[in-house]
Amino acid sequence: MNPNVKIIALDLDGTLLTTDKRLSQANYEALKRAADAGIQIVPTTGRYYDAIPDPVRTLPFVNYAITVNGAAGVNVKTGEVFYKEELSWERALEVMRYLDRKDVIYDACINGRSYITGSQREDMVAYMDHPKARDFVYKFRIPVEDLKNFVELRKSGVQKVQMITASPEVRQDLLQNMAAELGDLTVVSSVPKNVEVTSVAGNKGDALMALADYLGVDRKATMSFGDGLNDLP
Repeated sequence: MNPNVKIIALDLDGTLLTTDKRLSQANYEALKRAADAGIQIVPTTGRYYDAIPDPVRTLPFVNYAITVNGAAGVNVKTGEVFYKEELSWERALEVMRYLDRKDVIYDACINGRSYITGSQREDMVAYMDHPKARDFVYKFRIPVEDLKNFVELRKSGVQKVQMITASPEVRQDLLQNMAAELGDLTVVSSVPKNVEVTSVAGNKGDALMALADYLGVDRKATMSFGDGLNDLP
């Protein structure tokens, strides 16, 4: 174990977890050895906290989590927030109106919950090929009558706007052009057909550096693992 590493940040889907969202025994044992050596093990994911699979969320040695692509960072033992980077509700509405002109279905994550226009919930499922992905939408997307109206009435920050695209061409267009056209956004993807939008500083890298500062750890004493565009920061 490298004695200089004090924090290990781990993406979940496609990295730490198996394809059926399990934590393998070998990975558990590796995490346990690191934790026993005094290293903070930090799930770092595009999911919000309650959507983290139980085998990870219930690990007794996990003290911190970075969620919603870095829009939120929390001490899971005390609930103390060490990082928070959200889109203003006005900015989120601007993003959603832009997406209304694209062939996508989108939802918004607010305070650790994902909301979607009810009529689009079924459409989003139709865009997805994998049965487990469809089950995830049904379980974790809360239907509302009209998402934009819901956001405007709440007038609270939006952690992430996430969309499922109809085609690879639409996905590529958004990844290449959305930030340039709207400005001051982080636009990434974690899985095929998916595009996710957060504030500029709402990314995993900035959140990890904030955790290092919060714990008084040298930023160079961090290690991270990931497989998607949202892991690059």
